[in-house]
Order: sequence, then C-alpha cells, then structure tokens
Amino acid sequence: ARRRRRRPRPLVLQKKSRRLLPFVPTKDLDRRLKQMASLASALTSLNMEFSNHLTYFPGMAPRSANQSVLENGGMQTLTKEDGETIERCTTMIKRGEFPPLMVVYDSCQGYTVEADGPIKKMTFIAEYTGDVDYLKKRESDDCDSIMTLLLAEESASSLVICADKRANIARFISGINNHTP
Repeated sequence: ARRRRRRPRPLVLQKKSRRLLPFVPTKDLDRRLKQMASLASALTSLNMEFSNHLTYFPGMAPRSANQSVLENGGMQTLTKEDGETIERCTTMIKRGEFPPLMVVYDSCQGYTVEADGPIKKMTFIAEYTGDVDYLKKRESDDCDSIMTLLLAEESASSLVICADKRANIARFISGINNHTP
C-alpha cells in the first residue's frame, strides 16, 4: 500500500478575512413602510429627529475637532471592500431602502430592535449618529445614549456622539437601556 504524502502547510495560520456584507432591504414595499414607521414612531415619541449623519452644532464640538490623528493608539482603517460596502449601504438608505428591522417598545427595556427578516453574520446595519460634543462637557450628562467617537490621549480632545436629539436606528440597537421609568 502506498502512503499518501502530506501536503506542506504554512507554519503560521492566516486569519480568515472577514468582510462586511451590505444589508438586504425588504422587498415587500408594505412591510418596508411598516419598518420605517416603527422607527419614525419611536423617534417621535422621544421627541427626536431622524439623522443619518453626525451633526455639528455651535456651542458643541466643531467638525474640525474630529481628527483621526488624535485617536489614542491610532485609528483602525477600513479595507477598500468594507468602505465600498458602507458606501453601498449609504446609497441604499438615501433611496429609502433600510435593513429589515422593526423598532418595538418593551415595558422593561424601552425601545429595542428586532430583525424582521434574515440578516447574515457580518452585515453592516448602520453607523451610530447624533450630535458630536466634547466628552468633558457630557461627563455629568444624564443622556443614556452617548457613545465614544474619538478617545484622544489628551482627554480634553475626546469626542462623543449624543443621540438624544438626532439619531437613526443604531440608537435603538446599541444595547443601551432606552427606558425611563
């Protein structure tokens, strides 16, 4: 009996490249309108406006303060393919095509998000949006939906996204308890 020769394998295993996938919007127009209405209803009940971009207002952090070179430890860069995926999703959202998600109210947790269709692992859903401000100015803020945007070595330059007046669906996905008793 002949022995099969083992194929040589590399000594270092390479990580499988993980690429972001674009979301697949719901094809049924009536269902899509219900999904959009669920987000609009949640935002309206919280006296918030829909915004799919970071917003910079006078008296808060200016756009010029958001510089990736200030990030402590450096900024992670997106691959070209992932950047194209995000751009594709942004284009779909501008056309009124959103991920298959429903914003629902839970008496214990407040507003949460449920999948309203299949969503594959590594699917890009949304970027967290809201007003950009300095972390120092928001340290004692009671807003329950603040997310770090830029963690600078010099803490006075650190920025946060405040999704208390303007936001998108990411505000309800983030796992933050949106319930006020």
